[in-house]
Amino acid sequence: MKLVIKLIYFICFHIFLENCICKSEHDQVLSITVLTEDDVDTLKNITSHNETVLWQPASSSHITPNSEVHLYIQSTSVEFITQLLQRHGLTFTVLVENTAALLEMQTRNESSDPRSGGENHERYFSLEDMYYWINKTSQEHSDMVKVIFIGSSFEKRPLYVMKLSGRRAEVKKAMWMDCGIHAREWISPAFCYWFVNYALTFYSQNPEITEMLNSMDIYILPVMNPDGYKYTWTTDRMWRKNRSTQKESECVGADLNRNFDANWCTKGASSDPCDPTYCGQHPESEPEARAVAKFLRSHKDTVKLYISIHSYSQMLLFPYSCSYDEVPNHNELLELAKEASTKIRRYYRNNYKYGHGARTIYLAPGGSDDWAYNLGIKYSFTFELQDRGKYGFLLPPSLIPQACNEALLAAKIIALHVMKKT
Repeated sequence: MKLVIKLIYFICFHIFLENCICKSEHDQVLSITVLTEDDVDTLKNITSHNETVLWQPASSSHITPNSEVHLYIQSTSVEFITQLLQRHGLTFTVLVENTAALLEMQTRNESSDPRSGGENHERYFSLEDMYYWINKTSQEHSDMVKVIFIGSSFEKRPLYVMKLSGRRAEVKKAMWMDCGIHAREWISPAFCYWFVNYALTFYSQNPEITEMLNSMDIYILPVMNPDGYKYTWTTDRMWRKNRSTQKESECVGADLNRNFDANWCTKGASSDPCDPTYCGQHPESEPEARAVAKFLRSHKDTVKLYISIHSYSQMLLFPYSCSYDEVPNHNELLELAKEASTKIRRYYRNNYKYGHGARTIYLAPGGSDDWAYNLGIKYSFTFELQDRGKYGFLLPPSLIPQACNEALLAAKIIALHVMKKT
């Protein structure tokens, strides 16, 4: 029956395209209310077409009754899909009327180029600019920054980790932070850029940053998925995965946050190479995930805190996401996330949900945070930055400072706690 519905849908869609003059001139994002199992089936059929991209949840397998779905639709399909939703009785609102305007805003280069030496707190950087900034920062702050090459991406782009240290003797404690594991989440690399600049600027001025850098090394991977990130700047802004290929499939890429050895490829991930949450051929099949895992395994005795930066939905999550089981220090992690969320609300008037990943959002096996926890890093967190869907992955550059300040506040609260406890 479902196959028949899907076939009818595709026939109708192509007839529609041949005969209509589409009214929408722009790609749009809709927020769709899902109430019943029939609604779920309807949306799964709609999202199987390549002129739509799921923003939330990441895969159609996560669509459930009594939920909200954010769906990106290309302009040529907007009228057809909105009519289809109305025909099936699904209610929806337009989240983003004109995605092109937001995209132009994200890529506009009004602030200074990183090569000029100016501050760029309200700008997203291309991959080339990120690489330039990493090199430039390590040269200008050679007493505090060391760049470590940990491996290469599928397309042979370098994976650079920045090691930040205070001006002091060696210590045997560290934290890890990675950004840009999902290509379209541009606010994530922007936060790593922000964090490094803030730490270097306010070292010896801000007591919390000074204490962090004097007590631990901070390893930062600004762009974990360089191939995918590059692709979002040149070809497909909504791309999520890396850019690996395999002989058995024409579909490209694996979800790096489903490729770690933590209940790998169980419910919540996909074995279909065409799915946005494709888990890869085996744990650490992807060179990016393998490089991170290798580095962390070699530093597991010193790394006490793991933070992975994502967007969007404003959440502070901790293991497990790969199962509904609670970790032994669940209550401690819950209290930490609660404290960070409370202070974000107090200082920035913004709400962050917090909790155990699988129960707070959905099952997501193969995640880096769960794998890091099982490795022995008992303080492991995933931050989902701004916003809740008004702009989604197209967060305007003007909102970068507040988004980064919120995440910085949470990172400092957690890091200072970890330093005391370990």
